[in-house]
Amino acid sequence: MNEPAPAIPDASRAEQWRTLLIDGHAPLVRARHLFRYLPSPPRCKVCNNPFGGLGGRALGIAGFRRSRKNPNLCSRCCDSLPVGGAEVDIAVLFADVRGSTALGERNLPGEFAALLNRFYVIATQTLVRHDAVIDKLIGDEVMAFFVQGIAGAQYRRQAVLAGIDLLRAVGYGSEEGPWLDLGVAVNAGVAYVGNVGGELVDFTALGDPVNAAARMQECASGGELLVSAGVDDQLVARAPRRELTLRGRQLPIESFVLTAGHRAPSPARFEGTMR
Repeated sequence: MNEPAPAIPDASRAEQWRTLLIDGHAPLVRARHLFRYLPSPPRCKVCNNPFGGLGGRALGIAGFRRSRKNPNLCSRCCDSLPVGGAEVDIAVLFADVRGSTALGERNLPGEFAALLNRFYVIATQTLVRHDAVIDKLIGDEVMAFFVQGIAGAQYRRQAVLAGIDLLRAVGYGSEEGPWLDLGVAVNAGVAYVGNVGGELVDFTALGDPVNAAARMQECASGGELLVSAGVDDQLVARAPRRELTLRGRQLPIESFVLTAGHRAPSPARFEGTMR
């Protein structure tokens, strides 16, 4: 009679997660860079494999189907990830449509749904281009996080650049102006990242940096990207500062206020540190 396999100690599982989230591995990075060009959303959070469109149907035949345990991951990624997670440094981005209640009142349900779907598609494309893990698309809000093992050594900078590009993607800084009123915030710090849940699990990030980013986003006006001090002070050094008093927090957070017109340093300047 076969004996059950010994349980993997929590410390060992955490080390596996740290290796994945901090060091990454070449096959995953190559897969993300390839899959990002294939249609269509929604996508696996980890490898960017498309579930929709022709790309999704073709890759589904090859085994990259939605996992029954976690529909936000493909079956290959879900099966390959260990149980649990690890505490690692991440950057977190929240983006929220301003005035969505009024938009819903002014538009027919179908028109309102089409507008939000357009936002989801553009947000997904923009964030995936910066190697984000798109955590949630809820109502009129998007949450994504960035880790070194997936987004590279400059993962914090990638989060800020993604926020700027997201504002531009909805029309801020253009002659036509924005077709959607959007506020964005980016925070960073140590969070718990991994598979959370029981029978149904989710690959997500939890902790104070995530909660603070959500509260910061509430303070962003349409067209603003609020970046907490310490995320990438070199990139945002010339931006105006704003002290934020966040709901449910005793101490204020110092932040930088960016817009779609913020000029980031040339990528070539940081070529030696990018993955």
